[in-house]
Amino acid sequence: MTAPRRPPEENQESGLGPTRVRDLAAIAVVVAIVAWILVRYNYGSLPPMPLLAGLVLYILAALEAVIAFVVRARVASRDVGRARGQLHPLTAARVFALAKSSAILGAIAVGVWTGLLVFLWTRHDLAAAQHDRPGAIVGLIGGVLLVAAALWLEYCCRAPDDPTEDAVGGHPGPA
Repeated sequence: MTAPRRPPEENQESGLGPTRVRDLAAIAVVVAIVAWILVRYNYGSLPPMPLLAGLVLYILAALEAVIAFVVRARVASRDVGRARGQLHPLTAARVFALAKSSAILGAIAVGVWTGLLVFLWTRHDLAAAQHDRPGAIVGLIGGVLLVAAALWLEYCCRAPDDPTEDAVGGHPGPA
């Protein structure tokens, strides 16, 4: 005997939904704790941190911000489709996947840099810790910027709301 099938729910979403900030915060907190533990026991064997260690995060954030403005303009002008010169729906899905993965990468980076900074701020007696703080701050800011750019890109990938019947000027079809 098979179990009865449940009726589909009206509000049930299929596929990928928007990234939740609380999920990103949870990732950052867990990674920060792990990073702090690892740095605490291995700091003496780490090389000195360059000031621009987190530079790649700034570059990724800038690229995603530019892509977000392009996608936003195409979606706003309803220039999405398969015709030449339009934003292909598959490309929009790929950009959305890029945004989701970049948000997670940014959360991981925020966690790593935060864990490192917590350790560095508690070690006033080490000259190396004072030297490494600016690079860790630059990396932390880069991680935050990447998360913000990724969330903005994800927001720009949303499909516009369906027009209402009044906005289109039509009447409901025959019942």
